[in-house]
Amino acid sequence: MTDTLTIRRPDDWHLHLRDGAMMRAVLPETARHFARAIIMPNLVPPVVTSADALAYRDRITAAVPADMSFTPLMTLYLTETTDPDDVAAAHASGLIHAVKLYPAGATTNSASGVRDFAKVQPVLERMAEIGLPLCLHGEVTTADVDIFDREQVFLETVLHPLRDRLPGLKVTLEHVTTSHGVDYITQADGDIAGTITTHHLMINRNHILAGGIRPHYYCLPVAKRATHQQALIAAATSGNPRFFLGTDSAPHTDPNKETACGCAGCFTATNTLSCLAHVFEAAGALDRLEGFTSLFGPARYDLSPNADTITLTKGVTPVPYPAKIATGEGPVTVFDPGHPLYWRVS
Repeated sequence: MTDTLTIRRPDDWHLHLRDGAMMRAVLPETARHFARAIIMPNLVPPVVTSADALAYRDRITAAVPADMSFTPLMTLYLTETTDPDDVAAAHASGLIHAVKLYPAGATTNSASGVRDFAKVQPVLERMAEIGLPLCLHGEVTTADVDIFDREQVFLETVLHPLRDRLPGLKVTLEHVTTSHGVDYITQADGDIAGTITTHHLMINRNHILAGGIRPHYYCLPVAKRATHQQALIAAATSGNPRFFLGTDSAPHTDPNKETACGCAGCFTATNTLSCLAHVFEAAGALDRLEGFTSLFGPARYDLSPNADTITLTKGVTPVPYPAKIATGEGPVTVFDPGHPLYWRVS
């Protein structure tokens, strides 16, 4: 039975670092194991222009601990007033690696997102011309659609028509949560891929709601029923290069999670690799972990895999991860998989 696994150093293709004291506290939790990450732009105010992205990148790189190596891969937040020329120039300079589209009101800090897709068509057309990926939060936000159906309806009413209009657009459907999303990506023609989070591989909606409300499992897109969780596990462990890791690790302080209207997000940066090794071992697919974490994402973003490696070792005693990370804004609870984790980065 395998108890040691060496893989290329992984990357995270969907990461929230926030800013200020929070960013300085949580950044080392990612940089300890991950070489690069696609950085989400939903700050307040959001990272909309190339100047915003450059300033944010500088703040991140200044916060990387001296004994760690980490490269932030910047994105821009798409709004209905985004300038296509600014986007193209930021891409040509190597500053940004994607543009993020949030449907307005879909998740944390998405109020500046898109309501009318016709208004962002010029930006999307330019992105298709220059090969700049679009990262999509794939949910509709209309009140008449059940929260558990938002991804499926988005595929049918937004994503499919969008890709019909712009078949050359390179799309990454982020944090896929349903079998419908898996099937869409698997069967679609053209340039589309999907990221899968750590927590959606580990939990389903019962973990949030059965036996009481557990706010630290609440995320958006919300976890779905167990059959969808199993479809995500099958996709992640399949070796299909259209699926790769984007943790969507999203820190919120405990007071902001444990309240009458708690924030959405799971903070998984600290123990993601142990969680993933557990999932892939249970699926009999440890030999495919490297592709999911370290190879398919770089290929998607036209980058080389990292040259250095990490080694995962399975021990006989659980890994003693901290329950919380202290930040200048308050404590952040580390994702609890609900059972011991025995794989550690050695």
